[in-house]
Amino acid sequence: MYALVENNQFVKILNDRKGFTGTADNIEIVWEERTRTVNITDEEGNAVLDENGDVQTREETYKESTEVTTQQEVKYSKDVFTKWSNAEREAIGVYEVQVDNTNKKDEAYYINTDITYAYANGAVTGSYGTPTAKPLNNILFTQADADADEIPSDKAVGDIKQYGLKEEKIRIIKQQAAGLLAPTDWHVVKASEVADYSVPATISAYRADVRAKSNEMESQIDACTTVDKLKALYEYTEDSEGNITRPLAEFPEEL
Repeated sequence: MYALVENNQFVKILNDRKGFTGTADNIEIVWEERTRTVNITDEEGNAVLDENGDVQTREETYKESTEVTTQQEVKYSKDVFTKWSNAEREAIGVYEVQVDNTNKKDEAYYINTDITYAYANGAVTGSYGTPTAKPLNNILFTQADADADEIPSDKAVGDIKQYGLKEEKIRIIKQQAAGLLAPTDWHVVKASEVADYSVPATISAYRADVRAKSNEMESQIDACTTVDKLKALYEYTEDSEGNITRPLAEFPEEL
């Protein structure tokens, strides 16, 4: 990613798949006619005096040059990004952007700010501001929403306006549990319809274990009081013996 810098200020991010228009110094030599007073001298270079003994003078014209710098538009091709060196690019105000991810957090749990860019000390840096944690619990419609006419026609005060992270995570757990139980559901259906058929003990134990683990995980999630604590439940670590685990419980292996 590259940025255009002009007059020591960040201007914009450039699309490195196409050319761009920038500015460059246009230096011109301008000659101006000026007037000055000089002493009158004789052939030997001695000052000529008047009757009062004062040095006689005269006015003469001469030309003086001045360097004038103006800005002019210049069109550059996309070759600037692939064929030029960093030094050549920087000479025309094009800098490779260094992104500082210090403040960037996991987008599953936080809303990051847009990147802001700045030029300083010969480099362009992009950085994030302070992120905002997503809501942990459900946000409900309030009377203030109703007063501002911001509640949809099918909703009312007290209904869910935005699902929180805990609600979303628990919903996923329930879906996973349902997916694990589905392949053995037919055993339960058959047992309810066929008098001499019983669900095998291994199947019953497995289904009970799936439900127990689902309940355990839901309780762990519901007990979280901060977004960081919720996020930590899902973070795997490896111990000295190579075992990889996470704080959140795990479903039993599928049959």
